[in-house]
Amino acid sequence: MKKKLVQNLSANTLQLVINQLFGVLMFYVLSVSLDKNNFGLVNLALTVVFTAFNILSFGIDQVVVKKIAHGDDTRSVLSLYVFHVIFAGLLFYGVLLLGKVFFANHTLLYRLILFIGAGKLMIFFSTPLKQISSGMEKFRLLAYMLIVSNVIRGTALVILAALHLISLDSIMWVFIAGDTLELAFSMYLFNRHIRIPIVPRWNKAEYIQLLHQSLPQVGVVLVTSALARFDWLFIGFMVSAVKLAEYSFAYKVFEISTLPLLAVAPLLIPRFTKLFKMENYSEGNLKLIIRIEMIIATFTGLLLNMCWNPVIDLLTAGKYGAVNTKTIFILSLCLPLLYFMNFLWTIYFVQNRMKMILHIFLVTFGVNIIGDLLLIPFFKNEGAAIAFLVSCLVQAVLFAVKNKIGELNGALFTLAACVSCALISGFLAKTLFQNSWLALFISIVFYLSTLLLTRQIKSDDRKNLSKILNW
Repeated sequence: MKKKLVQNLSANTLQLVINQLFGVLMFYVLSVSLDKNNFGLVNLALTVVFTAFNILSFGIDQVVVKKIAHGDDTRSVLSLYVFHVIFAGLLFYGVLLLGKVFFANHTLLYRLILFIGAGKLMIFFSTPLKQISSGMEKFRLLAYMLIVSNVIRGTALVILAALHLISLDSIMWVFIAGDTLELAFSMYLFNRHIRIPIVPRWNKAEYIQLLHQSLPQVGVVLVTSALARFDWLFIGFMVSAVKLAEYSFAYKVFEISTLPLLAVAPLLIPRFTKLFKMENYSEGNLKLIIRIEMIIATFTGLLLNMCWNPVIDLLTAGKYGAVNTKTIFILSLCLPLLYFMNFLWTIYFVQNRMKMILHIFLVTFGVNIIGDLLLIPFFKNEGAAIAFLVSCLVQAVLFAVKNKIGELNGALFTLAACVSCALISGFLAKTLFQNSWLALFISIVFYLSTLLLTRQIKSDDRKNLSKILNW
């Protein structure tokens, strides 16, 4: 069991590293090759398309992983899910083709959405193959499926940039080619290793049942999709593409900093599903996991802030560094909250507490929307970051209040303690030392020292962590 968990974690981490590496490469090439207006338009188009396809999943993707991990018939689940993505995907793109009238004053943006949407439609079609692989805990196979598009697109954009051939047209065709090849490669790998026919099947009763099982999650998907990108949409449509370019750059780096969470999160659903089904878990071990996650999250935030100005200004020739200093600081405060929420969400999800999750997400969505409407017009990008931070804080507190596992009652204190250690360490290091790299080193020393003093790091953590790997 320990060997399998380590292998799964390694495979998932490897694909995340590869995807993030090529994702960063693409993002960097586009940010320095395009002016801020066009870069902002590309990000706005991606935001519209990603939001749409997230909503079109109807929450079935997470339910499918849970059903497969629970032991449901894989062939039946796959065929129903394949039918759903084909039907929903083609219906959406048909509506998109008829929607030109809504973009009468945004012709270039509509063209970007149309072309990029065609590529993302291919990715959407491949979703069932990836979710089935995840539910079966075949994370090495999943890793191969997930890296194709980014590797192809990243490589192509680097070549085009070297040849000075980057344009909006070339970008659109690169996206379509990479996404289509990922679908083809995913089908090939699935047929070779899983060997279950990829055939859509319409069964009214079973499809309605699947939708019914996903219904509570639909609300969560709608809210999280809007929550994740409403600020982008608001800035892009109501402020300017230039400000979106700046905000999206900061937010993209913020997303990259969640790499450890992205590596662990997909492993938790099938693992926790089995553990809570058999009631084979230790509350003390859950407490250790959340403490380790808080340490990782706050350490990442510390590094992000200490390195931001010297690194980003150097890489972008002063284009996106100093202008985003306040924005990235506010966003970095969300990191431990995201880890905290994902951990508790996973537990509640496998416990089927879907209505409670939906209610909390609705409250969070309301807070974020109100925050964006009130703050973005006055504070622009910093206002969007503050609204996101406040909504994350509200959601974390509500999740903590609904916790029924005694050992996790002090999790918010752990979160606050780790955040305080990081803030104090970074502030002292920047105050005492002018050299950025010396301040970085000293901040890490201060951070580890304060963790030891506050007993967020304990002598028996290594032994207990070894037990967790044997779950």
